[in-house]
Amino acid sequence: MAAAAAIGFMSITGLPAEAARGRGACAELLRIFTLPPDVLRGLWRRKFESRNANVYRGFFRLQPGNLTHKEGIDLGPDVLYGARVVISGDPLREPTPLPPEALLPGWRSAVAAYYAAMERVCQALLHSIARSLALAEDYFDAAFHEGLSTLRLLHYPPRTAAELASCEESDVWVSHGGERRYLTGAPHTDSGFVTVLAQDGVPGLQARAHDGRWVDVPPQEGALAVNFGQVLERWSAGRIRATEHRVIGTGQERFSIPFFYEARADAEIRPLPMDEPGCFEPFRYGDYLWKRISSFVEFRGVQGERRVHA
Repeated sequence: MAAAAAIGFMSITGLPAEAARGRGACAELLRIFTLPPDVLRGLWRRKFESRNANVYRGFFRLQPGNLTHKEGIDLGPDVLYGARVVISGDPLREPTPLPPEALLPGWRSAVAAYYAAMERVCQALLHSIARSLALAEDYFDAAFHEGLSTLRLLHYPPRTAAELASCEESDVWVSHGGERRYLTGAPHTDSGFVTVLAQDGVPGLQARAHDGRWVDVPPQEGALAVNFGQVLERWSAGRIRATEHRVIGTGQERFSIPFFYEARADAEIRPLPMDEPGCFEPFRYGDYLWKRISSFVEFRGVQGERRVHA
């Protein structure tokens, strides 16, 4: 709670074996990036391939000319819980497109095991926060039961001189340690509650300190970086900070594996028992999330794909 309140960012170690993410374990999940382009195309979101049904889950391509330069795949709770968490007509709860098992033997089971391990880690973090707020440690549990949590596998290729020249946003270049560096992940705060991130050993992740400085979050073997999101900041009436973070390029190829711990789409977020009932208007998490995602480059243009409740 001290880290959540004062910094909004931290690293955790001493993880149970099933949650420890060394480079070898990460490599097992990242095998998806070795698939042939035509197979990956079948996993693309509809935004990138109009013939595909998936809107929210699935693979997103590089989009040159933006501050953010990454590709990856978003995997939903059905990779662990199956069809019972899929609801037809709601893109937030659509099935995750997956590659054929024969092309990546054992990959699906590795994904499911990692998803389950990250849910346990994140629940332990929220239990700790609840205790620190003098709430029952399971206070938040019901909102997260079979929620919208996303396992994201990310690839940041080095930016070429030609691609950087095509970027119309001048703030793609930053100064760090006296050197001119390019951004590969735009500055942002996460939308939701808790994010835990496994890094592949290549540096570049930074968090903004109280004084405005960007501070390196170095990759640590067997550790997870943790940050807290906007909804948890609001839910805690500002006691917890959502910290801005970014990724700068090093000229090296970089991979990372964030897990976004998300509530159910129908979970109602309302002031905590110790706070004034009117400190914010209660809202459904799914509606909030859908409005928020359009600010991220990989989701631009999908706003009309889901009905938001009044």
